[in-house]
Amino acid sequence: MKFMTEIWHPNIEKNGDVCISILHEPGDDKWGYEKASERWLPVHTVETILISVISMLADPNDESPANVDAAKEWRENYAEFKRKVARNVRRSQEECM
Repeated sequence: MKFMTEIWHPNIEKNGDVCISILHEPGDDKWGYEKASERWLPVHTVETILISVISMLADPNDESPANVDAAKEWRENYAEFKRKVARNVRRSQEECM
């Protein structure tokens, strides 16, 4: 899963790739961070994936970030983090018009 517009979030890589357990390849995590049951399973539906992404957007996992800079800002300067997010939303809205 990938965001096509710029997004500032701890669990989204700078190129827009979403980093969330449910989308990781099945099996054991080679770093031991995720359980196999948290990773991709064929029983997942579009609905379960979207619910997980919405949850991640609302409550980032800053302990295992894909974007370390966004995670650091989320923890240490939340006001600036929110300003960057708002700026990206405005740019995205302008691009759609």
